[in-house]
Amino acid sequence: MVDGIKNKENLLSLTLRQLRQEASKLSIPLYSRKTKAVLIDLIFKYQKKVAAIPNEKFVNKVYEKKISDTYVQSKKEEVSTKVVFLPRDPEWAYVFWQISEIDREKAQSLGANKLCLRLYDATGIEDGKLNQGTLREINVDSYSTEWYLPIPLADKDYKVELGYKYGFKWMSLAFSSVSHVPGSHPSEQILDKFVPFNLEEPSSSLEPSATIQSPQGQEVNGLHERLYRAATSFPKRKKVGSEEFMEDMNTKALNSNLTDSGAGQWSSGLNESGSGIVKNRSFWLVADAELIVYGATDPSAKLTIGEEEVPLAADGTFRLQVPFRDGSQKYEIKAVDVSGEQEKSITMKFDRGTPLDDTNEKNNAETEWF
Repeated sequence: MVDGIKNKENLLSLTLRQLRQEASKLSIPLYSRKTKAVLIDLIFKYQKKVAAIPNEKFVNKVYEKKISDTYVQSKKEEVSTKVVFLPRDPEWAYVFWQISEIDREKAQSLGANKLCLRLYDATGIEDGKLNQGTLREINVDSYSTEWYLPIPLADKDYKVELGYKYGFKWMSLAFSSVSHVPGSHPSEQILDKFVPFNLEEPSSSLEPSATIQSPQGQEVNGLHERLYRAATSFPKRKKVGSEEFMEDMNTKALNSNLTDSGAGQWSSGLNESGSGIVKNRSFWLVADAELIVYGATDPSAKLTIGEEEVPLAADGTFRLQVPFRDGSQKYEIKAVDVSGEQEKSITMKFDRGTPLDDTNEKNNAETEWF
């Protein structure tokens, strides 16, 4: 661009080469073929046209500024003020938030620079209402975006309000949703319940009083006990030949140490020398094991273990808790869908052996003779 408009007198003082340079700056076409007089007239006309057009750089800057302001304004409108309240444990909660630029500018125009969190007890209160009597106000750093709040009482519902405080006035920004703070005491719900068993009675004489609570709340008489008996009852194989002979020999060897009254030679508490030995057995130990079989299937399916139908929970889960004693237990589990066309099954066998058992109950821990 030309710095200024040169009048014709100034142009006349220029050489042809200098005039052509000026014409090149003004983008005059075919300037190299023009005479000096023609170039002077063209340069003078083009200078007037350029002077009437605004500076292109200035126009571009103004346009870019408008675009930038529009983009910033749209970003301000996109980001809204939000606050989230998350209980961490019965004593503390985590709160985080974001504040839009529009709300920040509004707070600055009001002279509010004190950011605060207000904690409300919302237990038993309808949504949208506040219990002003349980208000607790906590000042936070104006540039922070997260904070840990102490919880006054556990096992209650709370909500948080974010806002600015200026003088005696309050500028509310946002409310969190209501969240429940867990209790500090153990849960009263017990999932594992002791299953009563009467293993001394034969399976045919089960008393209906031994009831188990099913997941749906219905009582199933002796279900766990029947399943346990079915899993541990195996047909006895008849011993033949040397097996029967060896069993008789073992029985005779066991009875050889007994007197005619059925008591052994050490039952009186005397040894071979005739002097008694007293040993204190007040120390005691009890140990045992339980077997838990659990799983899940479609809630509408039919589940059987052996020949017994097992009730399912609402989500399709099931759980069987039985003693785990020496010997074998076998559980054949089968699930059939509601149409009866599809089925899945699994057979599990468990074997337990106790190589050593030198235990006694606490009520039997007393001095004994041997």
